[in-house]
Amino acid sequence: MIEHRYPEFFPKAPLPVGKALVAALDFRRLPKVLLHEHLDGGLRPATIIELAGDQGYRGLPTTDPAELAAWFHRGAQRGNLPEYLEGFAHTIAVMQTRDALARVAREFLEDMAADGVVYAEVRFAPVFHTGGGLTQDEVVEAVIEGLEAGSKATGVEWGLIICAMRDRTDSLEAAELAIRHRDRGVVGFDLAGGEFGHPPKKHVEAFQAIERANFYITIHAGEAFGPESIWQALQWCGAHRLGHGTRLRNDIEIRPDGSLKLGSLAQYILDRRVPLEMCLSSNVHTGACASFEEHPFALFQRAGFRVFLNTDDRLMSDTEMSKELAIAASTFNLSLVEIEKMTMDAMKSAFAPHQMRVNLIQRLLLPSYAMLFAELTAQAFAARLPRNPHHP
Repeated sequence: MIEHRYPEFFPKAPLPVGKALVAALDFRRLPKVLLHEHLDGGLRPATIIELAGDQGYRGLPTTDPAELAAWFHRGAQRGNLPEYLEGFAHTIAVMQTRDALARVAREFLEDMAADGVVYAEVRFAPVFHTGGGLTQDEVVEAVIEGLEAGSKATGVEWGLIICAMRDRTDSLEAAELAIRHRDRGVVGFDLAGGEFGHPPKKHVEAFQAIERANFYITIHAGEAFGPESIWQALQWCGAHRLGHGTRLRNDIEIRPDGSLKLGSLAQYILDRRVPLEMCLSSNVHTGACASFEEHPFALFQRAGFRVFLNTDDRLMSDTEMSKELAIAASTFNLSLVEIEKMTMDAMKSAFAPHQMRVNLIQRLLLPSYAMLFAELTAQAFAARLPRNPHHP
């Protein structure tokens, strides 16, 4: 390694780290993997306005794109999940036709490409999009049509996750819907919505159907409720990944000497390498965490948990993957090595077929990060060389 041969130019900390990385790097250049984003939480404001006009929806607070974006952002930052979710009434209202659903899905992948995302899984609840007369199967087909068009135009690979809702009684139907479309791009099944009063175990029949079909499960758990929700998601419902999982922090004790004492649930998740889909901005906006500094992401990461960053709802939280990475790098002093590991862990945790994951890692992610490491190391090395007074 070059740092071993020339130690005088390389401090003990990796180069570049934390704020130095933020200053040196445009995060859009990093290849990214996104596994937790809601289709109805990431619409373009201009698209919402146009679709509202097409469909005769008159409930929008404004028809100015910038003002509408600001309205969504303000509404999402009230510190609790129920109020955070209120804005979805408007996005769902304009996603009631086949053309609208296909357009939103296509634009989602266009936005992913612009942000440097190479693989994205997006989720939604089809049951909310039948108000215009579509069946749930037709809703899913329209979204797949849009994703296929977006992928063809951008090259971004994708997977679709079908959500059931905690406060409804039709989760088995949602699971069967996901299974019916698994050969066209649906890659998994999720349980979403407010956790309080709606434990995962009430939907165990749906998850048993998914397991019998050898399919994949991710569950929102530990966002607005404690470790009990996470435990049920794993032990009752067989979750392969956990959405958010911030309340797992309650099962970890930091001893006075800085060492960690893990409870049985945290130890199980660590040992089994259960992926945690972390969403920094969203967790602060919903009140799951008081601030970025108090978010358990860094604790989980440095304790060895398989964690990676996601956006959750780009419109509501005014974010994108590049912004989430920049927040994490500056808040938690991340090195490029740690960011690369997060990206690899996300790709390994995707519900995509094994060969697609391998191809993306070997042919795109690893080469891209190798080039960035070389570039940034050269810049750091050059900055530490003594200046020659004979050269301008």
